[in-house]
Amino acid sequence: MKLSNVLWLALVAVALWSGWRRLELRPVHPPDGVLAPGEPRQSELQDAAPLSRGRWLLTPRAQYDITARILAREDYYFDGLADLVPEDLALGWGPMSDNVVLTHFDISQAARFYFWHSRGPLVISREAITSHSANTHLIPANDAVRAALRRLRIGQVVRLSGELVDGKRADGAWLKTSLTRVDSGPGSCEVLLVESVAVQ
Repeated sequence: MKLSNVLWLALVAVALWSGWRRLELRPVHPPDGVLAPGEPRQSELQDAAPLSRGRWLLTPRAQYDITARILAREDYYFDGLADLVPEDLALGWGPMSDNVVLTHFDISQAARFYFWHSRGPLVISREAITSHSANTHLIPANDAVRAALRRLRIGQVVRLSGELVDGKRADGAWLKTSLTRVDSGPGSCEVLLVESVAVQ
């Protein structure tokens, strides 16, 4: 088979796969109202043993349990964290899980960050937005969790449980989790080793 034919077939396969993923992950449209009213639950870990994940050594910092609406999701395949963190979710709870609020925002993700833009005057305070939404780097604890994470869709309410972790790679690269919900900007993302996934 000619190289040009191989390349053409590869492009067709990629296009078909991409189209299927877009269909499979199409957003859901939940009803109005606060869908995830509770605050994330976090408890500090003392002297937890480090965990090895490929080239990474993870240091558990806290137990973490969050029920939140998925505001955006982004899969990563080629960046420097993709071998450890294949997916990020932008999560919202409290007022940031309510259509009445979210309809006033454009929400996106890129380069491991979550971005929001108000379409007009803020309908809730900037502080409320910061303290009720977060970009979360997801590390699947096993293959079953990874498969469950890959099926999550924007608009779903999901409960994620596991451990917030710091990471250090063999070449010196590092990753540090946030331990508070009131920060923003670089360093404010939660890094979650996900042990269980449940769509509500």
